[in-house]
Amino acid sequence: MTFSRLDIHRRNRGERTLVTLAGDIGPATTPLLRAAVEQCLLDGVTVIDIDLTTVGSCDARGLDVLLSAAQRAGRVHARLRLHHPCAQITRVLDATGSTSLLPTAPASPVPPAASDGFMSAATGAPEDSARRPDQPVLKDGIRLRRLTRWQAEDMRADIADLAAESVAGTTGERYHNRGDFLHRLSITARRPGFALLVAETTVLVGCAFGFPMGSEGSGSRGSDGTLQEIIQRLTSRARFVVLTQVVAHPHVQHRDIARRLQQRLLTELHSSLGITLLHPADRAGQAALSSWGWQNMGEVVGLPGSVAPCVLTLSLEGQLSARR
Repeated sequence: MTFSRLDIHRRNRGERTLVTLAGDIGPATTPLLRAAVEQCLLDGVTVIDIDLTTVGSCDARGLDVLLSAAQRAGRVHARLRLHHPCAQITRVLDATGSTSLLPTAPASPVPPAASDGFMSAATGAPEDSARRPDQPVLKDGIRLRRLTRWQAEDMRADIADLAAESVAGTTGERYHNRGDFLHRLSITARRPGFALLVAETTVLVGCAFGFPMGSEGSGSRGSDGTLQEIIQRLTSRARFVVLTQVVAHPHVQHRDIARRLQQRLLTELHSSLGITLLHPADRAGQAALSSWGWQNMGEVVGLPGSVAPCVLTLSLEGQLSARR
């Protein structure tokens, strides 16, 4: 059996990077190309130069990966440029009208990738079940980082996609509308102390966001004041963090991401207690939160809305002591 192969060499120069490809971009090697380009964006690279001099062929999936990466780069104020594409790639770009979306740099020499500071990877066809040691590994390759408000705005579409994927096909799907999610994110982002964390491998796999309440936190009037009083009666705590949303990609290797995100968010906002409100009929959501260590305190009345929500609490102290 003949295996497709794609070698990927990366050399960083400040906020720019040169990615040199050698081989064929096809069904077996497209995932490696996607992972390599997305890692550049996660590393904060602002200009990604992709040298295609030694690429023999590129199928439609490979071109789609490059187009998607160029669009995502634009959303984070970065650029992706192609150097020395083969005639096949040039024809496909022209035929699909994608030249403006995926610019080709002028025909000038691209410095060769040096042997230091490079990434090299290769893959076999999908039937090859052996995992190479240089393929992306999700379990231990997860990075948590906090986004600024403008970064959250730039990534809102990606975050909404993740939220939709996390409930797709579950009984809780009807309680998680994409538009409602974006509205909650927009409203929460205006709160004093707003914080949003994301979990990333080569792609976005989790997020959590919220805001503090109580002493040094936000509001003590209106519905905020009512919520503070309710939580103080239930927990004897005057300060807590409202976790508006916790999302984790539904993958077995991502099962601990939600726990890590919510613990990190509470730590970032200097609180040991988190609370969230959930529709009482959202059993799937309640089950997920329960598996992450949340306690359902029951439905509460007095808050705005036609339905009395369930209040769930998360004690960081309890989780830490349980780990010991």
